[in-house]
Amino acid sequence: MKLIVGLGNPGAEYQNSRHNLGFIAINYLADKLGLEFNKNKFFAQTAEGHYHGQKLLLLKPQTFMNRSGQAVQAAVDFYKIPHENILILFDDMDLPCGQLRLRQKGSAGGHNGIRDIIAHLGNDNQISRCKIGINHPLYGDTVNYVLGSFSEEEKELLRPAVRDVADATICWLEKGINAAMNEFNGLDKTNKKEGK
Repeated sequence: MKLIVGLGNPGAEYQNSRHNLGFIAINYLADKLGLEFNKNKFFAQTAEGHYHGQKLLLLKPQTFMNRSGQAVQAAVDFYKIPHENILILFDDMDLPCGQLRLRQKGSAGGHNGIRDIIAHLGNDNQISRCKIGINHPLYGDTVNYVLGSFSEEEKELLRPAVRDVADATICWLEKGINAAMNEFNGLDKTNKKEGK
């Protein structure tokens, strides 16, 4: 089984916040794959299905961002999912808005959701992740920034980015993390936006 996790916070007040970009991306992916988030288990909303014979579990933790690891660990323990079969989708302030960066391993990079997942699973070396850039605020509190809503300019950049996340995830399913990294890391959003 392959586990794909989109990170965010539950509740209508967070629905369109920058920190919920993982939820937005995995919702788009589910639609593309013809899957539906129709169950609540593992402290999460879940969608299950198959892709080219592979079992898939899509997960949106409902534990709030700082406790995302609780939901991921529950699913991993239940299905005995190897860490190399996990992909996490989430927002990243250190990337330009709309830019993707896939990684096979690494630290939490200051992201509380990833930090909690690493803490629960106890090994960050084989947990693939897809970071989606949201820019870093020029001033002010970063908590208010990530919990704030997207500007119209950001929305224009993120629409193609969310489509790219779905395509990158499918590439990961079909060919693995290295192929996805080679194809999708550093895509030029300006060219994508102009249809080049």
